[in-house]
Amino acid sequence: MGRNANGRSSIYQGKDGYWHGRVTVGTKDDGRPDRRHVMAKTKAEVTAKVKKLEELRNKGRVPKAGQRWTVEKWLRHWIDNIATPPRISENAHSGYRVDVEKHLIPGLDAHRLDKLAPEHCEKLYARMQGERGLSAGTAHHVHRTLRNALNVAVRRGLLGSNPVLLATAPRLEEEEPEPYEVNEIKRLLKVAQEQERNGVRWVVALALGLRQGEALGLKWADVDLGTGMIRIRRGRLRPKYAHGCGDNPCGRQAGYCPERKQTRPETGRTKSKAGRRIIGLPDPLAELLKEHKSKQEAERVEARQLWRDGGYVFTKPDGRPLIPNTDYREWKALLARAGLREARLHDARHTAATVLLILGVPTPTAMAIMGWSSASMATRYQHMSDAIRSDVAARVGDLLWETDERQDGAEDQRD
Repeated sequence: MGRNANGRSSIYQGKDGYWHGRVTVGTKDDGRPDRRHVMAKTKAEVTAKVKKLEELRNKGRVPKAGQRWTVEKWLRHWIDNIATPPRISENAHSGYRVDVEKHLIPGLDAHRLDKLAPEHCEKLYARMQGERGLSAGTAHHVHRTLRNALNVAVRRGLLGSNPVLLATAPRLEEEEPEPYEVNEIKRLLKVAQEQERNGVRWVVALALGLRQGEALGLKWADVDLGTGMIRIRRGRLRPKYAHGCGDNPCGRQAGYCPERKQTRPETGRTKSKAGRRIIGLPDPLAELLKEHKSKQEAERVEARQLWRDGGYVFTKPDGRPLIPNTDYREWKALLARAGLREARLHDARHTAATVLLILGVPTPTAMAIMGWSSASMATRYQHMSDAIRSDVAARVGDLLWETDERQDGAEDQRD
């Protein structure tokens, strides 16, 4: 193929010995044709490049001409200016920033954005799980973060396609959560109600399936003990601190600085729109919350001017909201006191979902109670308990293997 003057693509061998291709992909701002150049050692290679560029042009996905973005430059722009609150939650932003600064920039910063290939991503995931010994879950989170960041670059015309979509994601092999059985739930509830402070916090988790952030972010203004309803509309955020020691650095991490300053709000919006919901309180739980409120009022009087009133349902002795890490340790201590097996705090939510399953609650109703955004979440959370499995097994046994007595009875009727 020779040079073409009519705007069609052209392929030719230059004096430098390389094969060159030129493709008109549009018009520049000044009205001149936007003609892109590719080159390769062989005619077959440059022909493939020209064809790919033509396909991108025909799909309207040719990267914009001009600034050459590196992976590092784009990721920093994305995390500092695009994927930021209030567009996303504080927790999501924190997770993205860790991925960008700790994993993605150190691993991919040298690559030009438009030259990033799926193989580069896969090598990064392999190094994370191999040389660095990180979990598949961490590598998979990094994979999702990079995918989200580059999706934006594609929409803005900086990339023709997202290479992460072609990369093989780290494989997750999560253990199937095993919710507690009904008798174990009763034991937990009994031990929780015997707890001196905030015992009802665990009753709320097991009975209503609130996420940790939703329970710790709950305020009395959201609780109507008269009608027996609570409104979920915010979640507790993990504290984040900055140094406050000024000209006399303490030499410690920011979280342990004697003059530390909190840089993150105490609460943020719920995980999703579906998370903002109203839930009915079982009568016994409403009574427990009334008792809890009376105890909290007594603590307020005892604390006097030291009380910091944030209106939270579950607080420290001075009225401040509970810290998620401390709350998690309290959960582990509760399990130990009840003599039950180890479980994640989130498994209390799985347990609540299983109770709904046992009661035969319709999926739309369960979605509203649990704050699920789609019906597919029901499949993920509603795990069959051993009691249900045993019941099904017994019924199958009755159907396929009739007992001698039943067979004898049937024969007597025939006689």
